[in-house]
Amino acid sequence: MIIGIPAEVKTAENRVAMTPDGVRELTAHGHEVLVEHSAGVGSSFADTDFETAGATLVDAKAAWEAELVCKVKEPQEPEFGHLRQDLVLFTYLHLAAYPGVAKALTAARTTAIAYETVQTGDGGLPLLAPMSEVAGRIATQVGASLLERRNGTRGILLGGVPGVRPARVVVIGAGHVGWNSAWIAQGMEAEVLLLDRNIDRLRWVDQIHQGRIMTLASNRGSIERAIAEADLLIGAVLVAGGRAPVVVTEDMVAGMRPGSVIVDVAVDQGGCIETTHETTHEDPTYFVHDVLHYAVGNMPAAVPHTSTYALTNATFPYVVELAEHGVRKAVASDPALRGGVNTVDGLCTNEAVAEALGVDFTDPLKALNPR
Repeated sequence: MIIGIPAEVKTAENRVAMTPDGVRELTAHGHEVLVEHSAGVGSSFADTDFETAGATLVDAKAAWEAELVCKVKEPQEPEFGHLRQDLVLFTYLHLAAYPGVAKALTAARTTAIAYETVQTGDGGLPLLAPMSEVAGRIATQVGASLLERRNGTRGILLGGVPGVRPARVVVIGAGHVGWNSAWIAQGMEAEVLLLDRNIDRLRWVDQIHQGRIMTLASNRGSIERAIAEADLLIGAVLVAGGRAPVVVTEDMVAGMRPGSVIVDVAVDQGGCIETTHETTHEDPTYFVHDVLHYAVGNMPAAVPHTSTYALTNATFPYVVELAEHGVRKAVASDPALRGGVNTVDGLCTNEAVAEALGVDFTDPLKALNPR
């Protein structure tokens, strides 16, 4: 199969969909890999690294003309012209938050497989997990930096010092993002509260961290009380494939301390905090009710070398499946990959995405095998 790796064009997106090691494995399997010139530069991979691994360097048009195109982020408007019916696109899509992308994919009748909805039988999200881990850890680092007075905030050291109370960090959601955020925050010696509706998940966190992270059952009252005293609030609520629910209202934000900080990691799924809207790495923050908001939609792009390795480690087995067997056979034989199929031939083929977009759902196997 011919596999294309175009350069990312989203603002400040420095990741690339595959490492040179991944290219080497694919070419060893007899596949042809086309990498756009300079696609890996932002992740500290030179063109020669990909050439040595067996890739052919091409322009953007040629990379997009491949049978299977692997990306990191959803197609941007300048890329919509590359979409076509005989293309299989494998990338993060987040269509519930980007309905314009969904419209472009269905109009072009492209088969699009979303990393974030590939789901194993136990409910795991293996291709979302590594970037969630990165984003969760970055969220705490960013929040700690934004609490410095130069940003117009409270001027608080996250871990405090002997004799001085540390910052209070409130994390809503105990999935991969939230747990990693809380873990880093407690490692920096902050006072950490982690809220989630899943008591078993909270019990697991409590057993691992032995009380160093305080856990609370999540409900409107507990959230309202917790964030009223928060110096740093991290939103980490996820609904696989769907739009993130708003769990923090504008009234709650208005009740926070002036100069506190919000980091909404769920913003690429629409955001779980009512006052957030997506920002970029180039212009990442804004104030609402004297609270500084950080809502970058592609947070792992801040550390692209690490992120690209983590992403390729997770996606590569599925790329091999698609390349070796083709999309129909791969999806038919792998239920996890089947969950990743979001659009086929103008149809929406993921139930959660269809519900979020308000369109009809079609079973992916039926869409891929219309006979």
